[in-house]
Formats: sequence, structure tokens, C-alpha cells
Amino acid sequence: MSALAFPPRKALPDGFLDQLAAAFGDNLALGEAVRSQHGQSETHFAPILPDAVVFARSTEDVVTLVNLCVAADVPIIPYGAGTSIEGNTLPVQGGVTVDLSRMDAILQVNMEDFDCTVQAGVRREQLNEYLRDQGLFFPIDPGANATLGGMASTRASGTNAVRYGTMREAVLSLRIVTPDGRDVRTARRARKSAAGYDLTRLMIGSEGTLGIITEVTLRLHAIPEAISSAVCSFDSLEGAVDTVVQSIQIGVPLARVEILDDAQMRAVNRWSKLDYPEQTTLFFEFHGSPTYVEEQVRTVEEIAATNGGGQFRWSNLPEERSKLWKARHEAYYAAVNQRPGAIGWATDVCVPISRLAECITQTKADLATSSVPGTILGHVGDGNFHVIFSIDPGAPEEMAQVEALNQRLVDRALAMDGTCTGEHGIGIGKQHCLVEELGEAVDLMRVIKRAIDPKNLFNPGKIFAL
Repeated sequence: MSALAFPPRKALPDGFLDQLAAAFGDNLALGEAVRSQHGQSETHFAPILPDAVVFARSTEDVVTLVNLCVAADVPIIPYGAGTSIEGNTLPVQGGVTVDLSRMDAILQVNMEDFDCTVQAGVRREQLNEYLRDQGLFFPIDPGANATLGGMASTRASGTNAVRYGTMREAVLSLRIVTPDGRDVRTARRARKSAAGYDLTRLMIGSEGTLGIITEVTLRLHAIPEAISSAVCSFDSLEGAVDTVVQSIQIGVPLARVEILDDAQMRAVNRWSKLDYPEQTTLFFEFHGSPTYVEEQVRTVEEIAATNGGGQFRWSNLPEERSKLWKARHEAYYAAVNQRPGAIGWATDVCVPISRLAECITQTKADLATSSVPGTILGHVGDGNFHVIFSIDPGAPEEMAQVEALNQRLVDRALAMDGTCTGEHGIGIGKQHCLVEELGEAVDLMRVIKRAIDPKNLFNPGKIFAL
């Protein structure tokens, strides 16, 4: 990738590490191994190590750290599970990474109100395991076992978004620490409110640049009485997309629907030891009563058949569903590991679903001209798809080639009135794309950032340059 320019990294002030040690004791880490862990990206970005890592145990810890960092003009970067894609947690100007993963308490579950409050370090799988015996679940599933604070920070989405929405819809309220050290609750638990600015939505997707999320209050849902999954391969990409669009148009409440192209299916079969046809394939999930689920399955099966779909393999057995979605969740690793020693570059765009088949078809034609293996998969029900490249780290020309392919993909999506990222966020990887997409609106974002964080210490260098 072309070099990204950041302001020079400043040395920590004299005595600052002593202040951290006095405040946090054993929860302060200065060793290279821990700093390296917190300076890595899930994808292709080069490592950038923080100067120190603090493991927060409470909101009060975060307030203390923010006050110390602001007084010393030291950047502070929030960190959850480290599963973000666009370099969102890399400390590009050095400073202190605050690791929130040990703030992992489930604070309150309100069964009657279908909501809960958790600390930012709670992971989504942990929450659903806790909720299972209460007949509830949290549906947002980005694939990775991410922290819920991180998911809110990056406005995560995933496989269930077609029915249950994204983190934007799932979050009722946040507890945040602001750049001036205040402990702020953005809203209450009411399902709707017209009380002032919507600070909750402002913070969701802000990638830690406006506030550090320490608690999240979430909408929950009842576990469906019946759940079935299905797999169907297609002769053409258009047939697969048309099946989804037509199903949505007639009101089938698809819970999940994922598209994987032929290249991704080859990688998934090899990685997960499966034997699906290596064609464009849809993975479905249906929720509801047993009768309603069977009705949904039969309806979609008929639509698929009219669009060139092959055998419609469906099951309501938990082990079969787990096997299918485990393969989908590991699709990134399946794609990257097509080549031994490769590194991954994952990108995503989102377009109106009426343009999705066109966008994917043109992208596949682009990939056919490339010497770098690339696969396509995505959340076809909401027009969001990903391209995953498997890059030889010893071949810089491949990085340049993928950068050009990625830019053409973004340009294509924007020309279709789409977005440069449906769920990965901007981080450091798509800042120029954000300007291309929103123009003057980015200047308004800068005004907000300067007003809330005048010293530019909260995750500096992310989303846009100041």
C-alpha cells in the first residue's frame, strides 16, 4: 500500500510513565510483546506500537487515564479485541493504548424490556451464552468474536443485519469518557426519545475519536422458536441476487442471507473440509415458529429454482447450522490462506440492492484481470459485500495492484450512490474515500472533532486528517 503520512511521533514527557505506574500498577504494560500485540492490524497494515498499554478495569480507570494523558498531551487509543479491519486501533502517533477487554462484566439484563447493559469489553459470544437460559439473544454478528464496545465504536454489522439491523439500531445508550475527562451517559433506556441531540448515534461509528465507550446498553430479542439454515448454489450471480431481492420484495423475513462467489466457495471447501458446489452460493437462515419457518423455506426454495438455483439443502439441526455458519465466519481466513504465508486485505462497499448484481459482476471482471487471488462474499440482503485478497508480502507490486483494484471498487460503489464502507469503518485505510463520498460533510465532521477533542488526542489520525 502507498505510504500513509502522519505527523511526527513525539516522545513521552519526562515522568509520564512514572505517573502511569503510580496510577495503574500491574495494569500498566511496557514490554515489547504486549505493545506489539496492541500495534497489529487484522489485515495488511504495518505494525505501529504504542508507547504503553493500560488495562482498564472500570470507567473510573479510563477517566484517570484520560486526565493524565490530556495533561501531558499524550494520545490515547481505545482497544477491544483487535479485530477491526481498517487499522482503526493503530497508534499512528504513539501514545497509550487503553485496553478495555478486562471490563467484561454483564451489568444488568432487563428481560421484560428486552435490553441489557454491559461493560465495553464484553464479547458478543459471551453475552449470548449468558442470555441463552433467559430465552434472549443479541443478534449483531460481524463474524469475529468482537467486544461490544468495539462493535459500537466501528458501527459493526454482519450476517443478521438484513433482519435485525446494525449496531446503529441495536444500541440504546452509551456510557463514555470524553476528551475533557467527563463520565457521560448519552441516553436512557427508553426505546425512543426526542431529548436533544442524538449523542448515542454520534458516538456509534466514531472509532474512539470523540469518546471512549465504557458501557453499552443494547436491544435484545427473543430466541426464535425454530431456526433453519439452507444452502443453494446458482448458475449465475444474477440468479442468486435476484433470489434475495425477490424474497425481500414479497415479504420473506430473511434472518441471514450471505453470498459467496465461486472462488470463495473453493476456499471455504478447502479450509472447512466441506463439499459444496464451487459456484456462486447463498447461505440462508430463517427464524420463527416451526410452521412459519417451513413456509419461508419453501417460498425461497421456489424462488431460487426459478432463478437457476440448484439443490436447496436445508436443515433445522443445530449442529448443521453451526457447521455452516462456522465456515462462513472463517471465510476470511479461508480466502487469505489460499497461499502459504500470505497476508490479507479485506475491503467492503455497500450499494442499493438493485445495483448489487451489477456491482459484483463488474468487480469479478476486475478480479479476473488480477494476478492476486481475490474472493467475494457479502451480506446480500442489504447490498453490502466484501472482497478479500491473498497477498504475497514479498511482492510489493501485488500491494500496489490491490490498492488500484480497491480504488476502482470504491469508485464503482460511489457511482451507484453507495458507500465506500458498509461496516469496516474508515480508520486509516479509507480516509480519501470518505472525502470522495461525502465532500463538505467531512469538514462538518472536523468541526465536531475539534470542538469535542481540541487537542486531537483521542485516536488521532483516524477517519480524517485535521
